[in-house]
Formats: sequence, structure tokens, C-alpha cells
Amino acid sequence: MDLEAVRTFVAVANGGRFQEAAAELAVTQQAVSKRIAALEKELAVRLFTRSARGALLTIDGQAFLPHARALLQAEEKAIASVRPGSRALRVDVITMRSAPGVLLRGFHEAHPDVDLDVVTLFDADTAIAAVLAGTIDATFRYVAASRRLPSGVACARVLDEPLDVLIGPRHALADARTVTLAQLAGHRVWIPGIVPGAEWAVYYEQLASAFGLAIDGIGPNFGTDHLMDVIAGASDVATFLGDKTRLAWPAGHDLRRIPVRDPTPAYPHSLLWRSDDRHPGLAALRRHLASGPGSAEGARLWTPTAATR
Repeated sequence: MDLEAVRTFVAVANGGRFQEAAAELAVTQQAVSKRIAALEKELAVRLFTRSARGALLTIDGQAFLPHARALLQAEEKAIASVRPGSRALRVDVITMRSAPGVLLRGFHEAHPDVDLDVVTLFDADTAIAAVLAGTIDATFRYVAASRRLPSGVACARVLDEPLDVLIGPRHALADARTVTLAQLAGHRVWIPGIVPGAEWAVYYEQLASAFGLAIDGIGPNFGTDHLMDVIAGASDVATFLGDKTRLAWPAGHDLRRIPVRDPTPAYPHSLLWRSDDRHPGLAALRRHLASGPGSAEGARLWTPTAATR
């Protein structure tokens, strides 16, 4: 159904005259007559009768009027649903406990007026495809130098997150205030959930290669609770945690979260978005992230060579 004809019908019904409808719609009176005639033909009924008092609704016109108004309201709602700023800003993070989750919470606190829809997609390939397809507005990911982003996807490095080492009370390094990567080289570093080809797997492969670390993801991934149980009881197993990652463990575990120094390995987080995305919330998010620290002050950080900035 031609919504312009429906709009014209409502204008005539409201004003009572074809001439008034023409003035309201900024068209000729002849155009109004043609639209009404076409609508009557489509509906196979007469909608108006003309008299000295103007255009009067027929019984069929009276029946159609509330539905015509509903059609125009539905049109406006449909347009509003995709109007920039009228829908929630949809952003992907790997997990809500991760640094990107913390960054998003900070953004929400600073910009409570921006409606957020936070999703968790599995890996960079899936997330970048979703950005390109327009099903999400942005994603936080590690973008290795070897990755070639599709045309139309923009990227900005927003945070280099220092990594701490998490160990149990029986570990040889349990009493250290800080540790070095050289000290970790003789110990197993277990990161369950490493999937070959995933961006975090690429990062840890680069870290292991650069410093001779034994990093593996062998065994099932039962989540962080199981990981902490294993670390608490092991004398030879450690894991890495980003310093913004929020975890709580039972007091009886007596786990030690120890900073790594000289250098401090850092996980580079980048924000990716579609370059033609005009959502005002996205612009606000980018400004917010650009005003942040970006990396730890005063620390000598290691990140993979030529990681995308």
C-alpha cells in the first residue's frame, strides 16, 4: 500500500478539504485527488463524498481512518528504530570479567544516557564478520600484525593491559613480590581454553616464543573456578591474568596475584568498528577510550611486534 496515499487520506480526513490537504502536504490539489483515487481503487471502496461542506468520510472511510493512522504511526516507529541514537549501541566483549568489560562499565558510568547492548562473541573472526554485517557496532579484540582487516572496518588500539601471574601457595615463586618472565621460563603456564587460531592463542604463542615460556591449554576448560582450584593445589602450575580482570576466589585457596616486571607482558586491546557507522554512542565511546590511559604509566611493557595500533 502506498503510504503517501494513506498520508494524503488522513490529511484530507483531518482538514475536511482537498485544498487544505494539498497545502499541508505541499503538493497540488490535483495530486491529492489522484492519490485518493488510487487508494480508493486499491481498496475497492469510496472513502469520501464531496459536498458544499467539503470532503466527508463515507462509512468505509470512517472504518479505514483509525487503521490509516496506525499505518503512519507504524511507519514512524520503523524509521525511528534505525535512526542514529534511537537504538542501543551494541558492543562485543570476550567476557564481562575482562578488561573490555571494565572499560565498557567505565563508559556507562561516564555516559549513562547512552543505551548499551553488550554481547559476547567467541573469536575475532566471528566478531569482525558481525561488525562488517552491521549486527554489532563495535568489538574489543587483539589484532595481530598478520591480520588483514576487511575494507570498511576501522581499528584503534585502546589499551595495553599488563598481565599478572596467578600462582598457589605451594609454587616456588609464591613468596615473590614481583617475578620476571625469565623466572617463569622454567614453570608451566596453563591457560585453558586456548583454541588454535583464536586471537588470544596467537598472542600467547608470540609471548611464549619471545621469552621461552611453556604455555599450554592442555585439558578441558571447566571455567575459572576449576582453574583456580588447580592453581591452588599445584606446585608447578601458574596462569596469566590481565590486571583489570576481576576474579574472586575462596580464602582457603591462598592464591597469589603477582606483578610481572622487566618487561611486563601486556595484552593489546583494540576497538574495531565499521567506518560508516554513524551511531552517536559509538562516537562517544571512541572519545571516551581515547581519553583513557592506554597503557600502564612507568612500566616497561612488552607487546607483540607491530601489533595493530
